[in-house]
Amino acid sequence: MTRIVRFADDTGAVHTGVEDETGAIRTFEGAPRIADLLRLPAADLRTLVEATVASTGPGLPVRDVLLLPPLDGLMELWAAGVTYERSRDARVAESTEQSVYERIYDAARPELFFKSQPWRVVTDDEPIAVRDDSDLDVPEPELGLVLNRHGETVGYVIVDDVSSRSIEGENPLYLPQAKIYAGSAAVSSGIAPFWEIEDATALKIALEVRRNGAVAYEATTTTASFHRPPQGLVEHLWHSQPFPDGAVLSTGTGIVPGLDFTLRGGDVVEITIEGVGKLSNTVLGDQAELDWLVEAIDHPLTRRAHRTDPSGGR
Repeated sequence: MTRIVRFADDTGAVHTGVEDETGAIRTFEGAPRIADLLRLPAADLRTLVEATVASTGPGLPVRDVLLLPPLDGLMELWAAGVTYERSRDARVAESTEQSVYERIYDAARPELFFKSQPWRVVTDDEPIAVRDDSDLDVPEPELGLVLNRHGETVGYVIVDDVSSRSIEGENPLYLPQAKIYAGSAAVSSGIAPFWEIEDATALKIALEVRRNGAVAYEATTTTASFHRPPQGLVEHLWHSQPFPDGAVLSTGTGIVPGLDFTLRGGDVVEITIEGVGKLSNTVLGDQAELDWLVEAIDHPLTRRAHRTDPSGGR
């Protein structure tokens, strides 16, 4: 099992590389960004990754570096909505405009929306947040497609599309405020290469929320429950705009808690996707507590002080 990773060394310099099953990272020659890797055709990226894994030398222990979100450059994080029956039913239950979600579920054109720029994304062991003007908030565990500039799926990540159900439910036009704010976008640090995932339409997704040491909510689903094929989402996203450095497309959630559950500050959200990995984040009750993301743009080691695992390893 290998993972494409982006990381900072002890000087704060940022690199990309491949982590192998032993936890050793071998860096790509020339210190390319993830964005540079996504300018390559899928076949060329595979050749580069496999050659890097096969290179000599012991590699860097993952415990000695700080793993970073696997987005940079001009990459964008986008998301899809109402791609599972459960998502449709939940949106209908919460919304004052129920027919909007009923119609989009079967429409030819999917719901796609911008989620985040790279610098706003958090990763493993970093905090997510709920809005302080919302009283119903949930994690949304989703499979993310890592797409190169040609629209090819070259890998997979875990995405938590943290959302305010109360704000979106009040009016669908409030969706950007319900979906886009500090701490609303978490992405696992390792990209699982496409050739290591035999069938992305049959992966188990599990969510667990722990509160005060006990399980407050848990559920599972599978990507076999997709109402729309993931490639169809990509075709719509790529239809009218270029992505010169590629993108990550979160494919929607099949797990939505009932209206009696909301995230609280101090909760720990853990998402596991079969074959892809695990993503764990602690919830903050005030999104202003993530203002350090601005400093982390130029000083990535700033992230270390805000992690539950300061070593940055998994």
